[in-house]
Amino acid sequence: MTAYRAPDFNERAALSRTAKLKALAQLRAKPAPSEGQVADRKAVAIKRETAQAAQRARRAAEKQAASDARALAAETAARAAEAAMVPVKSDAERKAERDARYAARKARK
Repeated sequence: MTAYRAPDFNERAALSRTAKLKALAQLRAKPAPSEGQVADRKAVAIKRETAQAAQRARRAAEKQAASDARALAAETAARAAEAAMVPVKSDAERKAERDARYAARKARK
């Protein structure tokens, strides 16, 4: 049995060159697609692009609707918080209420 001999650079280059030439010959031998096939492929591509555009438009509309819904919810929450806020009274108003409670308590006794 003979020992393995690694191919040198020239042998590897020659093998690569022959493989490339063989692949090129196969590509040249392949028949060109007919006009009908080309037209069918273009029609399928246009149909696919149209479907993708419709899908993108639908997603954008859903995203916009969700954004609008979030904005409406935030606005509603802000209005509810604003309505629930108790107005802040001044020191003079608080003192007047306290004095009124005190006077009412004195009047009950």
